[in-house]
Formats: sequence, C-alpha cells, structure tokens
Amino acid sequence: AIDREMQSWAQRTERAKAQITELSTRAEKTKQELAEQAGMPKAFEEKRIKLMSSIAQAEKDRAVAGDELAVAENQLRAAEDLVRKAESELGKTREAHARLEARAEAAKDKKSECRARIVEVLECRPEEVLERAGLDEENLPSQQEVEQKLTTLKNQRDRLGGVNLRAETEAVEVADNLEELITERDDVVSAINKLRHGIGSLNKEGRTRLLEAYDTVNDHFSNLFTTLFGGGKAELQLIESDDPLEAGLEILANPPGKRPQVLSLLSGGEQALTAMALIFAVFLTNPSPICVLDEVDAPLDDHNVERFCNLLEAMLEKSDTRFLIITHHALSMARMNRLFGVTMMERGVSQLVSVDLETAERLRDAG
Repeated sequence: AIDREMQSWAQRTERAKAQITELSTRAEKTKQELAEQAGMPKAFEEKRIKLMSSIAQAEKDRAVAGDELAVAENQLRAAEDLVRKAESELGKTREAHARLEARAEAAKDKKSECRARIVEVLECRPEEVLERAGLDEENLPSQQEVEQKLTTLKNQRDRLGGVNLRAETEAVEVADNLEELITERDDVVSAINKLRHGIGSLNKEGRTRLLEAYDTVNDHFSNLFTTLFGGGKAELQLIESDDPLEAGLEILANPPGKRPQVLSLLSGGEQALTAMALIFAVFLTNPSPICVLDEVDAPLDDHNVERFCNLLEAMLEKSDTRFLIITHHALSMARMNRLFGVTMMERGVSQLVSVDLETAERLRDAG
C-alpha cells in the first residue's frame, strides 16, 4: 500500500511539475504581453484626445451646417411663397384675361347686333345715326342720362299697355254690365228696405202680442199664487232691457209673512208651488189638450199637497186640459179620477193595473 501511495504521489508530483512548467511558460508569455501592452493606455489616451478634438470640431461644423440649413430653409420657404403668389397672380391674370376676352367677344357680338338692329329699325347705316338724331360727336349726352331717359320711356310705354283692338266692344259690354248691376243694386236696396219694414212690423206685432200674453200670464200667476199659498202675492217682471223682445224674465214672490224676494231665495216647497202657479198660468192663457206632471208634489208636505190637488180640480173646471200625474204621494193618488200602476204578480212578469176611483166611489155610495 505504501508503494502504491508512493507511486501515486510520484505521478502527482510529475503532473505538478508539468503544470508548474506550463504555468511558468504562461507566466513568461503573460509578461511578454504585459511588456508589449504597457504602452497601449498612452496610445489609447492619445487616440481619445484626438477623437474628442474631432468630435468638438464636428459639433462646430454641425452647428454651422445647422445655421446654414435654417437659412436655406427660410430662403426656400420665402421662395415657395413667392412661387405661390406668382402662381396666384398668374391665375388671376389668366382669369382677367379670359374675362376681357369674353367681354371683347360679347362687345363684338353686341356691336354686330346693334348694327343689325340699327339697319333693321332705322333703315340706315350706323354712321348716319348721329346725323339723323341731330347730335354731334363732341356733344353727346352721357350714358347715364341716356339710360335714365330710356328707362323713363319704357315705363311710360308699359303704363300705356298693349293695344286692345276690342276696347270699344268691351266698353259697350262693361256699360251694359254696369247698368245691369245698378238695376240689381236698386232691387236689392228695395228688397232690404221692404225686409226691414217687415221686420219692424213683425217686431212691433211681436212686442204687442208678447206684452198682452205677459199681462195675461202675470194676472193668472198672481191669482194662482195667492190661491196656492193662501195669501201673499207674486208677479213677473221684465228685466235687463226696455225692449220686451230682448228682456229677461224674473219672478218676484211674496209668500204670506215674508218679504218679496226672487225665486232662488225661496225654500224647495215654495219654489215648487211657485213653479206650479207659473205653469198653470201659462195653461190658462193658452190651454193644451194634455199636461204631464212628473213628481211635482215630491218636495211638498201634506198641507201643500192638498192645495196642489185643489188647484188641479180648479184647473179642470176652468179648462179642458187633461192632467196625467206621475206621483208616489198617497194624498195625490187619493184625489185622482183614475189610477194606473204596474205590478209584478210573478217574477219577471209585469202587469198593468187600472183603478177608476170615481166608479168605485159611485159603487160604494150605491152599496
């Protein structure tokens, strides 16, 4: 084992020597390289200084070039502005030239047209116009004066209008139409006067009849009111106008024990009795064959219902009117001559029932 270790150490020693030799060789080589490169920093420093100088010079050259470039760009923009202005002026000049050419062509055409019109209208050459007009080339009127005079003459011509060859015939026709219209107007005025006279006559007769009817109704109303209320007085008044045809009607009632007041201030029963008095007053003035009264006794008490029934009997004696009373009041039904009612003996089946009270009373008295 010791021999083996000695051999191993011997081998390791050999390898170490080889490495030492190699490292020595590398160290020598490194020293040579260090010796060779010892002057490189100085060279690099010199190169750096040269490069810094070149950079500074390049910066100066760049600044100078930038200034020259800015000046050149300004000159270029100025030149471009001049070019644009020149192009714009050129375009305007071309347009003006085109307009002038168009006006020249139009003037030539106008001149030719004027020459042709002079020859056609005046039957002479243009050179002879001034001589015919009695004008001198040196004393010609201004264009404005000529245009104003021409405008005035045209306006006068327009006001005269065109020549109407049928003027005389139309004048005769208009005169005939005028005579017919005057005749029709006179007829209309005469008809209006007749109509107004007729309306006046109708209004006069209407006022007379209305006042007569008003007086008659007012008398009946006053008497019936006194009868229904057992005293007091009532009257009708025309209000709001002196003309009976346009006046309104107001009822003034004075029940016993109260001051005179309008109908709206009375109680419900008093209003009902007053309305009945007015209705029956109208019936007495112009009786009707039949009169239907629906629940007129509803707001009345028993005492006033008796008065109402007494009034109905008085109305039957004074007129030939037949009264049909719709009522649920027992006293009113007891005073009627005949009763009509509807009963339903079976569900869904209605039947009309009639009772003749006068016949029933006669049968009762006979029995």
